[in-house]
Amino acid sequence: MIALAISNAIVGMALGLFLSAFARSEFQAVQFMPAFILPQLLLAGLFVPRERMPQLLQAASDALPFTYAYEALAKVAADDVDGRFWVDVAVICGCIVLALALGAATLRRRTA
Repeated sequence: MIALAISNAIVGMALGLFLSAFARSEFQAVQFMPAFILPQLLLAGLFVPRERMPQLLQAASDALPFTYAYEALAKVAADDVDGRFWVDVAVICGCIVLALALGAATLRRRTA
């Protein structure tokens, strides 16, 4: 559970790094965060089970990393580690690599 929590924190940090590259000021970067985090919270199945969502919202939630993080943490908490758990962990690790690569690619280069 601790490793999942740390990996979720790394995903959040890497996505924040990536999104901050598009901001012109610190205030604008802070404004990006709710626009990016709120849909993930609403679509992850935290408040409404994903099975009760319309197909379009289920498809959208499949593309968001918080969905896989929530499902993996729920499986660990329920002591129900199976093959789907490892898929969730692999997606989280893939999101870490992708977000770090995108964040690094969008950093502004400065030369002296």
